[in-house]
Amino acid sequence: MKALVFLLVLANLLFYAFSSGYFGHSDNPDAARIDQQVAPDKMHLVSRGEAPPVKVAEAPAAPAPEPETKPEPVIEKTCLRWDNLAPAAADRLSTLIGEKFTAFKSSKKTIAGEGNGWWVFIPPLPSKADAEKKAGELRQLGVEDYFIIQESGPSQYGISLGVFSAEKGAQERLTELKGKGVKSARSGPRPGKDSTVRVEASGPLAERDALIAASKLKPPPEDCK
Repeated sequence: MKALVFLLVLANLLFYAFSSGYFGHSDNPDAARIDQQVAPDKMHLVSRGEAPPVKVAEAPAAPAPEPETKPEPVIEKTCLRWDNLAPAAADRLSTLIGEKFTAFKSSKKTIAGEGNGWWVFIPPLPSKADAEKKAGELRQLGVEDYFIIQESGPSQYGISLGVFSAEKGAQERLTELKGKGVKSARSGPRPGKDSTVRVEASGPLAERDALIAASKLKPPPEDCK
């Protein structure tokens, strides 16, 4: 029994000595390389004798072209003037332009007849009640010389603040009223039976003939100077 145990121990010692290289190294030169490898399962093949590809920088994108702007078309203009119109005809013409020829801008000016003179006034108010309210404001400002126009016509419910034979007198009265705080007062030729109205309208030349035909006024208008 002791001999068997001795043989087992001796066999283990011999195996240990052989595996540790006490009896020399193997003739296979690759055997030692296996022991020198470090984590061979994590190694990756980069190339097979070829240089790695060179990354080429991308060129910047070209800016988008700006949209081409087209010049706005030039619209030719015209200016028309109707002289010596009756107040009612001037009102109808202004209404026609405002409703059907909206591209035109119009203005009216009253031309006083001889002997009508000049006046200082507050333009017509929407109703008699509004005119009386404005008259109360005038009294509070110390203005007593006035009267409300009751007659039907373009000046109805306006307030007259003085009638003068010359423009200078009207301007002096207007300056006096402005000094008292009457901001809505105006001066101008005094309308009357002999007064006429001038209407001017400016707009696109392409609608000129259509406006003249629609006005139905004789004589036809003249070009503005």
